[in-house]
Amino acid sequence: MGTEGWAVSVPRGYRVGDWQVGRPIATGSWASVYEGRREGEDTARSALKFLATGTVTRRQLRHLQDMAQREIRLHRSLQHPRLIRLRETLVVDDAENPELDGACVLVMDQAERSLADLIRKGTPVPGAQRLIAEICEGLAHMHAAGWVHGDLKPNNVLMMADGSVRLADFGLTTEIDGTHGYLPPAGSADHVPPERWGEPLSERGYAVWTSADIWALGVTACQLLTGHLPFDAPTARARYVAATEYAEGERPLTLPASLPEAWRSWVSDCLAPNPRSRPGAGRQLYRARMLAGEVEAPPRRTHWRTAGATLMAFLVLGAVSGAGTVAPSLADPFGRWLRTGSDIPPEYRALIVEAGTRCDEPGLSPALIAGMLKTESDFDPNLSDVAKDEYGIARWTPSVLRYYLPPEHQDVVPTPPLSPEVSIPAVGRYLCVRLPLLAGVPGDPGLLGAAAFRSSDDVIREAMGVPARFRAYVERVRTHRAAYEP
Repeated sequence: MGTEGWAVSVPRGYRVGDWQVGRPIATGSWASVYEGRREGEDTARSALKFLATGTVTRRQLRHLQDMAQREIRLHRSLQHPRLIRLRETLVVDDAENPELDGACVLVMDQAERSLADLIRKGTPVPGAQRLIAEICEGLAHMHAAGWVHGDLKPNNVLMMADGSVRLADFGLTTEIDGTHGYLPPAGSADHVPPERWGEPLSERGYAVWTSADIWALGVTACQLLTGHLPFDAPTARARYVAATEYAEGERPLTLPASLPEAWRSWVSDCLAPNPRSRPGAGRQLYRARMLAGEVEAPPRRTHWRTAGATLMAFLVLGAVSGAGTVAPSLADPFGRWLRTGSDIPPEYRALIVEAGTRCDEPGLSPALIAGMLKTESDFDPNLSDVAKDEYGIARWTPSVLRYYLPPEHQDVVPTPPLSPEVSIPAVGRYLCVRLPLLAGVPGDPGLLGAAAFRSSDDVIREAMGVPARFRAYVERVRTHRAAYEP
């Protein structure tokens, strides 16, 4: 394979550190990857990622330095079986070769190929369901530790010799500062969510949330399962326009006909037009494992003991982090969100955390969700108040609940009894939709959302706060929320 036109052309046999450059593997716009062999060791191989320096402008050089630093910071902070491992970093010292002198070289584990190499138009990738679940493992770990990948796509998911996959290419990763991070104006048009370019460009870049990775996850999953992108058009620009029109409600989501029926809901949830409605990576990991047959689906109309325990295990996997991060204990994987030893039924803690972390709206928290459920029903999943047409653990009215279910279930009014696995996530969806509408109303945002749940956001806005008739309810939510906060 020739390297003419590559971002960084490195001759075979070139030495950097203890490594000798071997065959070329792949190239991008700013970096090129080669096989590396440690001198004197025939079996020690790695991937050498060279970042260009000699042929770029000062502005481009700053951009490359920023990308390299992002990647290095991520590797120093996180280690996980689903993230490619960085062995060492090197700087080329070769004044006689200005094209390479000063180049940053990342020495990483060598993969067999990227998932992009396996995708053929119209053909599912063998083992796609397992691969999707493994991608979710890496993504859940990153998100739980406070990082956004920023450039998730098949090219950046590597398959190792044992057939497992690892996330790679962390040049656009960003650490979350508060609720979001910042990315430079870059990314694959087919995998960048439509809302990205609607964000104002600041000195730090575009604001980005973990929901951007979830959109890219949905696109990637669709490619692996069908060999097609979810938006069908001849060019990347046309596909991006189609995605934008869908996000603005101007066209429906038409997924490939070959997408397995069981996965349609999974993919469409990732591609929810409202970023705040997209599920978390931990939740999608559990669902992917269930669809792949690796986890037994919970029986309908029963407590979520089995499902909750399994989801706990996966969330622990996603939350255990590297140096400098805080992870929940194995005894209580939800201790960072909900007080250990409280009266929240253990079988509902996973669902409550999922609902309370569904979006980044101020006031939303798992403790708020738990406080609302305690106030509404005392965690009774079998509540039935026929006179008020309210049912289940969250006292949903079925005709209202309908609009806070996943899109594929909104065409039919649900029939009681309403299970916790339906009712609790819907509370999170409700608050993610309604809390932004209460911006500007004075008061505690979470408690305003709870009052809106009991009445409506119109009532709260008209009163510019909690009306007198709902204050006792809100005080109970406040008390319970305080009892459940860690």
